[in-house]
Amino acid sequence: MTKTTHTPQYQRLVDLLIETRRRARLTQQQVADRLGKPQSYVAKVEGAERRIDVVEFALLVTAMDAEPVTLLTELLAEIEKI
Repeated sequence: MTKTTHTPQYQRLVDLLIETRRRARLTQQQVADRLGKPQSYVAKVEGAERRIDVVEFALLVTAMDAEPVTLLTELLAEIEKI
C-alpha cells in the first residue's frame, strides 16, 4: 500500500505549499517563526517527510499570508486532473 505522502495528489499539495511560501517571499524560518515551530517542521512538511492534517494546513497557509479555502479549492481542482 502506498503511503499518502507518496501519492501524486499529496505531492501536489506539497508543491502548492512551497509555491505559496515563495509567492509570499517568506523563508522556511519565517514561516516557522510565525507558527512557533522549528524550521525543521516546515522543511519536513515541504519535503513530504511529515504529513499534515487539515488544521495544520490551515495554520500553515495562514502563516504564509494566504487563504486556506482558496488554496484548498485550487488543490482540489488540480488533483481531479491527476
